[in-house]
Amino acid sequence: MNSQFPAFKKIITNPIRFAFFKLVKLPAAFIAGLKIDYIDETKTVILVKHGWINQNPFKSMYFAVQAMAAEMSTGLFPVGQTYKRSPSVSMLVVGLEAKFVKKATGLIAFTCSDGLMVSEAIEEAIATKEGKTIVCKSVGTNAKGEVVAEFYITWSFKSK
Repeated sequence: MNSQFPAFKKIITNPIRFAFFKLVKLPAAFIAGLKIDYIDETKTVILVKHGWINQNPFKSMYFAVQAMAAEMSTGLFPVGQTYKRSPSVSMLVVGLEAKFVKKATGLIAFTCSDGLMVSEAIEEAIATKEGKTIVCKSVGTNAKGEVVAEFYITWSFKSK
């Protein structure tokens, strides 16, 4: 496990620093209202509340906002594990598959528990100097614990 993850976690769990990070690097996430509820080396939970700014004409959360929250729940692992890393590792989303189960209204939590798989893929990419591709799963649930969406996000890693 990359020792830089705790340093990265300290930065993004500070609400002011994370708001600034989103504003500068991910302005759509800032506008949509994505928030980190929980993060460690193995699990992340991203919250987003359905509201006027992120709704569709059917009075539920716009699918792209859900995709953004799901991607963030999977993407914080590689960002945290490659933060200030030497050798550096490039990362890129190369695929996305989604399944929408029910209307997303209220507070939605997108959870990913693939941190160890991401870490292993990054370590393998560094060791072999070859690209490594993995699929991470993020599940969106409402306040009742009902699944509203499932996302499968394909990440590619390559050591520079």
